[in-house]
Amino acid sequence: MKNSNIVLGVIAGAAVGAIIGVLFAPHKGSKTRRRIVNKGVDLTEDMKEKFDDVVTVVQNKYNTSMKEARQAVKQYVHDNV
Repeated sequence: MKNSNIVLGVIAGAAVGAIIGVLFAPHKGSKTRRRIVNKGVDLTEDMKEKFDDVVTVVQNKYNTSMKEARQAVKQYVHDNV
């Protein structure tokens, strides 16, 4: 989970940097707003992908843990019968 926190921090930092850069850019207001919206959409898609990756990792760890627990219970029952 530490890696996911690092990734989220990097993405958040990039978002803040992009927004600040766009706000200080010498463009018309409508163009600036459009650029902010586009960056927001891009960042939202990146966050969804990262979230899906984290969910997949958690699901895999859960499934592995459950499989190992079932095997341990079977072995315990087998050894103590």
